[in-house]
Amino acid sequence: MSGCRHPLMDRERYASGTEWESTVGYSRAVRAGDEIHVSGTTATDDDGAVVGAGDPYAQMVQALDNVEAALSALDASLDDVVRTRTFVTDIDDWEEIGRAHGTVFADVRPATTMVEVQRLIDPAMLVEVEAVARD
Repeated sequence: MSGCRHPLMDRERYASGTEWESTVGYSRAVRAGDEIHVSGTTATDDDGAVVGAGDPYAQMVQALDNVEAALSALDASLDDVVRTRTFVTDIDDWEEIGRAHGTVFADVRPATTMVEVQRLIDPAMLVEVEAVARD
């Protein structure tokens, strides 16, 4: 049937508590059925401070640690990731960012995309990553 939806399909949400989640009205991650979608995740610590200022490798590592925490909260792991998208403020940093991604996903090898964007929400942020997992 056209236009027919299943409102509130079994959905579980995870919030990390960043200021942006409540302001913008989104969840860090959402489980719908066997899929988990992790929102754009940056290199912030538990207090919201940017980790690895000026270091794209360190920022990617922290962002992926934050993705892992979101997945774990929804009973999944990095091994369940099937797709990542990485947004970078300087595509010339692709090797360092790619190396961090490759270290984490060496055996998983999800489909991935990396694109350059003009800027992220905080000028100190160099990397933002999204993930989709299936379990």
